[in-house]
Formats: sequence, C-alpha cells, structure tokens
Amino acid sequence: MKLGIIGLSRSGKSTVFEALTHNIMSESQKGKNRIGTIHVPDKRLDALSNMYTPPKTIYAKVEYFLPDVLRQKKDQNIWTQVRDCDALIHVVRNFGGYGFEAPTPYQDFKAIDQELILTDLVVVERKLEHMELDKKRGKNTDPEEFLLLNQCVEALEKEIPLRNLPDLVSAHLLKGYAFLSAKPMLLLFNNEDDDDGVPKITDLTAQENCMAIRGKLEQELAQMSDEEAEEFLTEFNITASAMDRVIQRSYELLGLISFFTIGKDEIKAWTVKRNTPAIDAAGVIHTDMQKGFIRAEVVSFDDLISAGSYPEARKLGNVRLEGKTYEVQDGDIVEFRFNV
Repeated sequence: MKLGIIGLSRSGKSTVFEALTHNIMSESQKGKNRIGTIHVPDKRLDALSNMYTPPKTIYAKVEYFLPDVLRQKKDQNIWTQVRDCDALIHVVRNFGGYGFEAPTPYQDFKAIDQELILTDLVVVERKLEHMELDKKRGKNTDPEEFLLLNQCVEALEKEIPLRNLPDLVSAHLLKGYAFLSAKPMLLLFNNEDDDDGVPKITDLTAQENCMAIRGKLEQELAQMSDEEAEEFLTEFNITASAMDRVIQRSYELLGLISFFTIGKDEIKAWTVKRNTPAIDAAGVIHTDMQKGFIRAEVVSFDDLISAGSYPEARKLGNVRLEGKTYEVQDGDIVEFRFNV
C-alpha cells in the first residue's frame, strides 16, 4: 500500500510525513522525494508471535511518499509523481502562529482538489479528442469507453471529484487512467498543539474522510524513546500515535484487511481487499498456490486465542476447510493446500 502526501505549501506535509514514518529529514534529503516504509502495528500478530515464538515475525508494510515540490515544478506536471499511489493523504493547515495568516482549511482543501479535477479533465478531454480523430480516420473506437469518458467530463466540469462516483470509475475500461480525483483520499487537518478536533466544516466533513493530527506534537513523539513517548501520550491525552491512527483509517479507506500465515520459520501478515476469495488470497502469497489451489484451512484469530492452541481449536471444531470462493475475513489464520 502506497500513500501519497499532498497539500499546499506550508501546510506541514514534511512534519506529517516525519510524524508518520519517524524519518526525520537530513541535509542529504533536502530537494529530494522522500519515501518512508513502516511496519503496520498489529496486536494480533504480536499475540501469535508470543504463542508460537517463530524465528521471524513479518508485519504488513505501508509506504508513504512525499514528493519534492521543486522537482514537481521542474517536471511541469506537479501530479505525475503521485499518480501510482493507492490513495492520497491531503494535509490541510489548521494552525496559525508567527508568520502565518489565519487558517482557511476549506479554501485550502478546495484549491488542491480543483487542481486534481482540472488535471483529470485535461486527460479526459485529450483522450476524447484522439478518439474523435480516430473516428474521422475510419479507425475503430470503443463506444462504451467514449460514453464513460463523457460521463467523467460531465462530472469534472461540475467540479465533482471522481472519487464521489465509485460506480463510474470502477468500470474496467477506465482502470488504466489512474485518475487523481478518483483516488481515495484522507483529509488530514494539521492542528494547533492544543486542538485535537476536526474543524466543524459541514461541507467537508459530510463528504470527505476527515481526521485531525497535531503535527508538531506528533513529530516530537516520533523522535522519542518508548518510555518518553508513553509519558508524552499521557500528558497530551493522545490515545494512539498518528502513525497508528492514520494506518487504521488508510486500511478502512481502501477496504483492506489482514490475514495471517503460520509457518515453521515465520509468522506473517498479508494485506488483501475485503471480500477477497481464498483462491486470490493464495495468489498474494505465491502464484503457484493460486494455480494449484485445493483447499484453505482456516481458523479465526479470536477462536485460536480462545482455544489456547491450534490443536485445541481443531478439537473444538473451529478449524474449517474452505473452498476457493470463501471470502477471507480480517484476522483469519490460513493454511493453503495446493498442488502444482
């Protein structure tokens, strides 16, 4: 999972990036794109690791990408670099201070969102122009694709981001376009140190996925030892770090879940879309498992912990054999049986 961090200048994107990744900028990183890969915290995986004590415990990973602004201007297309991201984190300034005007979060959000919409509109209009030329030259064009693109134009001209039209952008013929305004978005208000609430802006909070972060506080937290961090969390009434909360919301935003595999050498978390069939989940691990899929042996995390051991869960009838159409559930422990 790769998430791109965007926002206006001075919104605190670098601060948020460092709070999320614990990757504090060095002199050598100035003027460069920044990428931070972090392990997804999961207490269920911790519990399984304590139960089995394997040589390796492998967590799922999230990649945060912060494009360099100067490089964007040089390339002339400021959005090219985040086009391959699975989702966007839009950082909006909601703090003041010396040298800053009063925050205007709604206007700041609209400024970036309109850029995303305009960029998509240019892409669609160019494609439609090419299709019209192909028609005049006697070349075949796909009438369904032409219709879908015109529906996109209609929405974009009304300044409706395509993420608000999931049925339209999920069409197979539009998959290759990677529309920016169609990407799932988490709107992250970067607040003052003493403000942990989402601003009351109904037009935004009713339509967008919103949460608040006290960026400077969380950036300081990212640089602390575990003992210092625990005291800090208590002092500022922070129940979970920004990293934990943003990861959780990112999973929800993208409709992702985790399942686990237990082997002799490792316990590992795997990330899939909700409602993924067992045969496709097997393919996430290895294509041979998908090709030669026979059955999936499944026990839920809660049933395993309640039983105390895998053999006991089996005795209680909580270990099941499922077929290829079984939809893997969040927290399933799965052993795939296959033959190639």
